[in-house]
Amino acid sequence: MAPDLYPAARDILQTLVGFDTTSRGSNLELIAWVEAYLDGLGVPHRRVANADGTKANLLASIGPMIEGGVVLSGHTDVVPVDGQPWSTDPFTLTQKGDRLFGRGTCDMKGFIALALAAAPELAAAKLSRPVHLAFSYDEEIGCLGAPLLIEVIRSELPAPAVVLVGEPTSMEAVNGHKGIATFHVAVTGREVHSSQPHLGVSAVMEAVTLMASLTRLSASLIDEADPASPFTPKGPTLTIGMVQGGTAHNILARECSFVFDLRAPGPRSPAEIIAPFLAEAAAMDRALKARAPEAGVVVEMRTDVPPFVPEPDGVAEAFARRMAGDNGPPRVVAYAAEAGQFQAAGFSTVICGPGSIDQAHQPDEYIDISQMQRGAQFMRRLIDWAREEA
Repeated sequence: MAPDLYPAARDILQTLVGFDTTSRGSNLELIAWVEAYLDGLGVPHRRVANADGTKANLLASIGPMIEGGVVLSGHTDVVPVDGQPWSTDPFTLTQKGDRLFGRGTCDMKGFIALALAAAPELAAAKLSRPVHLAFSYDEEIGCLGAPLLIEVIRSELPAPAVVLVGEPTSMEAVNGHKGIATFHVAVTGREVHSSQPHLGVSAVMEAVTLMASLTRLSASLIDEADPASPFTPKGPTLTIGMVQGGTAHNILARECSFVFDLRAPGPRSPAEIIAPFLAEAAAMDRALKARAPEAGVVVEMRTDVPPFVPEPDGVAEAFARRMAGDNGPPRVVAYAAEAGQFQAAGFSTVICGPGSIDQAHQPDEYIDISQMQRGAQFMRRLIDWAREEA
């Protein structure tokens, strides 16, 4: 009987959680550890770094370099723990009962650990199909690393048949997610004493006007949502996440900025949805410059991740269902992921990984051991699939 992959995956997960790969920092220590691990197995790999070399994707291939393989895709970065009331050290894997606690356990180092636990058997076996490991950086702040990685896969690898993105889905196949676009809005005013508002421009008060407009747009998106949509919430959602501005109660603020995100399932693009807001911001920019030349409004799109849409007779979904033993109904998720980027590049794609999104980004993030065990069974079937005659 083939050995259970869970114990090895747990040990690897313990190591991966120990690396603080919060997106604001670097992931290179984790990448170096994975490289050394793969070197010990004789698995070739390469880095695909960002512009300044402070972060890197990692691409590795096991088996014959032919078409028809599978890409196991996961992101190495995690969200911050700042201000969260953790009861354990977030960067030390801690078992309590049947749960493993630690930042990234479910989102999504658990999946990466399972893929790496399968690597020794894959490397030792005579494979008929290749298995590619694709680990990215900066997914949590806008899926910034994946495009570079995807371009290398497209240009340098024989075309894979399946891309499997291991985001937490309780080991159930997911065939769709919303896209996400993030925007930064900077309002510049003119500072004066608050007793003389006619001589200045309050960036904060002007920004409030714009935020009120977005609040109304957010409400209208809810009201106009297609009742037949499979998503929850059903339509696009718009939320303002951060606001900064002002220096004192008695000074008209010179600067105010805020960030909002728009999550949309399509077919309308983010630009189409916020076109009225952009027109309002442009009109405000002209009006403010007429009052003070240094004043104005700048709206900048920071990220634009495409939605992931169900594929008719999707090869990747059928593959994931076979590996997971999943006969359930079609499923979509409201969060955004790198699946839309892989699909937009022409790859048949599916999302399927251990853990629940309900635990992601939370204090005391955890993954159920039963989920890791289900993931281990998935990888066991994948090993058998890679060895089968194509």
